[in-house]
Amino acid sequence: MVARAYTVAFQGIDARIVEVQCALSAGMPAFSIVGLPDKAVSEARERVRAALGAMAIALPSKRITINLSPADLPKEGSHFDLPIALALLGAIDILPHDVIQSTVALGELSLDGSLIPVIGALPAAMAAAENGRSLLCPAASGAEAAWVGNAQVIAAPSLGAVVRHFTGQSPLPAATPGEVTQSPSRHDLRDVKGQERAKRALEIAAAGRHHLMFVGTPGSGKSMLAARLPSILPALTPQEALSTSMIHSLAGLMDDGGISRVRPFREPHHTASMAAIIGGGRLAKPGEVSLAHNGVLFMDEFPEFPRTVLETLRQPVETGEVMIARANAHVKYPCKFMLVAAANPCKCGYLSDPSRACSKAPACGEDYMSRVSGPLRDRFDLRIDVPPVGYTDLDLPPSAEGSAHVAQRVLAARCRQHDRFAGHPTATLNADAEGGLLEQIATPDTEARALLSRAAERFHLSARGYHRVLRVARTIADLEGVTDVRKPHLAEALSFRLPSMALA
Repeated sequence: MVARAYTVAFQGIDARIVEVQCALSAGMPAFSIVGLPDKAVSEARERVRAALGAMAIALPSKRITINLSPADLPKEGSHFDLPIALALLGAIDILPHDVIQSTVALGELSLDGSLIPVIGALPAAMAAAENGRSLLCPAASGAEAAWVGNAQVIAAPSLGAVVRHFTGQSPLPAATPGEVTQSPSRHDLRDVKGQERAKRALEIAAAGRHHLMFVGTPGSGKSMLAARLPSILPALTPQEALSTSMIHSLAGLMDDGGISRVRPFREPHHTASMAAIIGGGRLAKPGEVSLAHNGVLFMDEFPEFPRTVLETLRQPVETGEVMIARANAHVKYPCKFMLVAAANPCKCGYLSDPSRACSKAPACGEDYMSRVSGPLRDRFDLRIDVPPVGYTDLDLPPSAEGSAHVAQRVLAARCRQHDRFAGHPTATLNADAEGGLLEQIATPDTEARALLSRAAERFHLSARGYHRVLRVARTIADLEGVTDVRKPHLAEALSFRLPSMALA
């Protein structure tokens, strides 16, 4: 008779149900695992053997065959230990077959039988809920997996506790969702002296999830401004927290015992590879663009990133998802993030500083900024020149308005957008609006339309640039609580798109 247990194999953020079959047959004692396992799965037989030995359970003197079905699906990771043990315990009649077949299990076994947390508990709970099964996982993963309310989650500390639970000797309580509480950000916009225009751009970008580029001399405060962006962003909604945490769970970043409602802020170094930024590698893992989903991706020294890495950002920035194509896998990850880039105007950094003018101007600046292609620059909604701050400005008292005040306006603007896009399948913020939806929500009045037409003709706005100006203008109107897009809103949006040009 064949005993069956169930687990999952991961393909991107999707978890596919895998049936673990265990058969005992006559012959020389052996323990084999088939079904396209990787090295970690093949080594499970030794961990399972040792864990059962620690519980004084002897394996039968028979040929033990474990089949992982479907057999053509690659099986990777140590989370197959627990389902293999369950199937084996069912085959030797220690656990009832019907109980283990109604459960999706994952977890790594230590040699003494205790369960070690593994990645992917949250996607596994989603798969279990979709298949009408409960989830069995290590105790440390229970708070994370319990966020999926449609599936019962049992978090066990050891294999012995699992056996006592399934045999009714000592039932385990259902796990409860856990939330990580983080201390308030120590960064505040009050710390930034001057730079009022840059702070205004941060507020607009945060309100509508618009992409933003800072260009300025070294020490002008670009990185300081970007570091204070999380302090004005609203907390993740439950749905956003779930989708973001599924990616972080697969990346092994959820080791705090629950889900965080703080928006991710990723800041990779400019020496990062394409696989680190976009995703990939042997297991097609998510990259920084996906780890920043529903949050911020800050790329300092933007032109210093490899050209190939920068060009691969174009499609994720536009579509909000990234496809990683490998010989053995095609994996899609969501990546709706806000891109914040910081750059010096030229290689020496002082092209725009009249007191320390670059001796190679303007060729130095043109050569340096040409590392960022025109199509990629066109995808930034707001482009800000950040001038250097004089030492006299540093003696000024802090600004009366800090991050808390700005965060209230950003939250109010986002609430208006959530109400506007309620029920829409894809759009949640102004940055998502396109086509007829954009025309419906951001139709300018007569004066604003005339201004936009003149600007588009004079500065040769692309179609993408035209639409991005409308989205930013809609966000500016939301910050003011105004229903219609008017001329002042459009003029401000154009000024951020064309910072160094005067509008007639």
